[in-house]
Amino acid sequence: MRASQILAASSHRPWPLPNAPWVMSQRWHNLLFAHWPLPPEVLRPLVPATLPLDTFEDQAWVGVVPFRMRGVRPRLLPPLPWLSSFPELNVRTYVTLDEKPGVYFFSLDASNPIAVALARAFFHLPYFRAAMRCVRDRDAIVYTSQRTPQTGERAAALRATYRPTGPVFRAAPGTLDHWLTERYCYYAPTASGHIYRCEITHAPWPLQPAELAIVSNTVAASHGIELPNTPPLLHFAGRQDILAWWPKRIT
Repeated sequence: MRASQILAASSHRPWPLPNAPWVMSQRWHNLLFAHWPLPPEVLRPLVPATLPLDTFEDQAWVGVVPFRMRGVRPRLLPPLPWLSSFPELNVRTYVTLDEKPGVYFFSLDASNPIAVALARAFFHLPYFRAAMRCVRDRDAIVYTSQRTPQTGERAAALRATYRPTGPVFRAAPGTLDHWLTERYCYYAPTASGHIYRCEITHAPWPLQPAELAIVSNTVAASHGIELPNTPPLLHFAGRQDILAWWPKRIT
């Protein structure tokens, strides 16, 4: 999808597009949202106090989200073969500030060391290097990630297989499916204590029900988060085209 088409498909956003030009384009392929509910008081100490936790019916949620990045490129430049495609895995929860609900990332693992360094430097995101593999096996995605921790970092791994199990649907506003997925910014703290908001846009998520078989999963535990011993809420998306803007410091 071209950038002009992505922008034209943004009327569903809960607030207007930024006035500035977008700076980054990317595609997310074969993405799984795996979500577990947790009491807010469990997550509150793990998120900066300046960011209010967002909850759905008084319940906080933690997501583990594996996918493959493709077509990553800055504005006005083509994708670079050695930089534009790689697996990614994030661990997240949800926060809101100034009536703009968004995502808070505990970590993002990626297999491309250059992408990791650039995202840390320019987008204030907690990226980590990992050895990763994301392959299709008929209708399933076989996903492995093993973080290669540097000094002071904790090891984390995911080995799992997932697949869509039903037709594409669009989540209805007011539902939990919509609340978990339709978010158009993320919030990122810096070591100095500042908070940045980064705006993104995309078409409504083309969600599908999914199934997941986990061999091992320690990515949430690496942040001191004990996931419930219950099946997660699952959504699959075959492709999503994204535009992103420069992060802005929030006063």
